[in-house]
Amino acid sequence: MKAKIKISVIITMALCCVLGVNAKRVITKRALVMSMSVNVKRLESRLDSLLNSHYDAKSPGAALLIAKNGKAIYDKGIGVADMSTGEKIDGNTAFNIASISKQFTAIGALKMQEMGLINLNNSVASYFPELKNDIWKKVRLRHLLSHSSGVPDARPRDDRNFMLTATDEQSVQYMKDLKELHFQPGTDYEYINPTFDLFYLLVEKKTGMKFVDFQKKHLFSKAKMSNVQYFTPDAKIAHMAHGYIVNEDAEVSGSDSDYAKKREKVENDYVDGKGVHWAECDYGEETFFATKADGGIYTTTHDFLKWENALRKNVLVKNTSKLKAYKTHTKVSGSKWSGYQNRENTWYGYGWFIDKTPGREVKIYHTGDNGGFQAYAAKYERSHVNVIMFENQNTVDRWTLQLEIERILREEGVLK
Repeated sequence: MKAKIKISVIITMALCCVLGVNAKRVITKRALVMSMSVNVKRLESRLDSLLNSHYDAKSPGAALLIAKNGKAIYDKGIGVADMSTGEKIDGNTAFNIASISKQFTAIGALKMQEMGLINLNNSVASYFPELKNDIWKKVRLRHLLSHSSGVPDARPRDDRNFMLTATDEQSVQYMKDLKELHFQPGTDYEYINPTFDLFYLLVEKKTGMKFVDFQKKHLFSKAKMSNVQYFTPDAKIAHMAHGYIVNEDAEVSGSDSDYAKKREKVENDYVDGKGVHWAECDYGEETFFATKADGGIYTTTHDFLKWENALRKNVLVKNTSKLKAYKTHTKVSGSKWSGYQNRENTWYGYGWFIDKTPGREVKIYHTGDNGGFQAYAAKYERSHVNVIMFENQNTVDRWTLQLEIERILREEGVLK
């Protein structure tokens, strides 16, 4: 069988030379699929069925891209990106990926370390003398990246206007008055956002560049990402999805979300083809959209695959730096301080969660939640597989859905 596959690949590549560039694209994909012994039609049918069972064409929905060896083998969108215009979702729809943005900040920090501008083993106090309390001498930069700093999130959550509009600089102001940590740095896990915002300031302190400009020069441009940007209230984002929630009174909480709050029905209302009422829920309706280093990126599944390929090929940072980001620095499972992704066999690296469930391939992933957006991006390094799924509604149980996708990929021979 292997010999037949090898011969088939040689034949298809030879045909590429005869038939030209357009045929080459089609045949190269076919050769890729054949080399994996995957029934691509059956895989596509099963994934289509799964998406159709959770989303509706006239409702907010999702874009799903699955890649093997850096090439997309499934690339579909379902649903509506913008309920006011009816624009459909596809691989070029720009979603807010929320906390998945943290891995960009982490890689930027590792890049600065390679440039000799910072050392992740140094204390926060050594870079921020304005943080005068001795607790900051205990907290290392690496603790910030691995959610093991012990720094509490003491932003004024009762000030709704502040929480809606606060920038990275404003979100860390409370740290100047902080006197106590929740635990000794490096000893436990607590997932919080504003510690990542310190890197926004650190980039500007150490490089003389704006955070956004540094990230663009050293990350986005090198990854050849053309549809990625940090959100600002006046940003013009091509094919931008809006986030939507079901328009009703609700309690929102759970281990798969980094927030817990009450939501009330609003007048801003859209009705889909099945009579379900939706309310827009992104900047202006929900908090945390104004910060960048912890969750401000809008991008597409197509562009995110470029990011993953740049990481895979060590275009952005050295392999040694990347492996530090994927290392299990902080045990998430069992933490009493945070419920976010607090499941068995889970650790945190620098900007990524690591799932080491026995009997399954190690999964390096991150999730993102804000307003009506849900995002998920996972990589399976042994199988060279990426699963990228961005949603502009949050009614679907993301973790259960991803486990189902994972099961299908395993059964179809895409995952080992």
